[in-house]
Amino acid sequence: MPDPVFTLLVEVGRKPGDGLPEGATGAGLVCYASGRDEAEAVRETVAILKDAGLAPLDVTGYGTLEERLAEGHEIPEEERALMERAAAENAVIVAQMEPVFGED
Repeated sequence: MPDPVFTLLVEVGRKPGDGLPEGATGAGLVCYASGRDEAEAVRETVAILKDAGLAPLDVTGYGTLEERLAEGHEIPEEERALMERAAAENAVIVAQMEPVFGED
């Protein structure tokens, strides 16, 4: 049986060569990560993002699909498909990246 998949929101800061748009102060990434528990999913996600040249600052966990459904979240089919892919590949999937533009 595959590990559960957790929904994570990762805030990243700036780092030289990170590929974020000019003027961005960081970004928010929605990730789906498999792991035995949420702590393992967070560790794997942070390690992969660091390897990709990003600077993770904070991670907020939103739980598994079942936990999110129990809390009343509506989860579209596209999101469920990405979660299934993360489980099947035992992987971290970055589903969305929103650059953050702050004031100077």
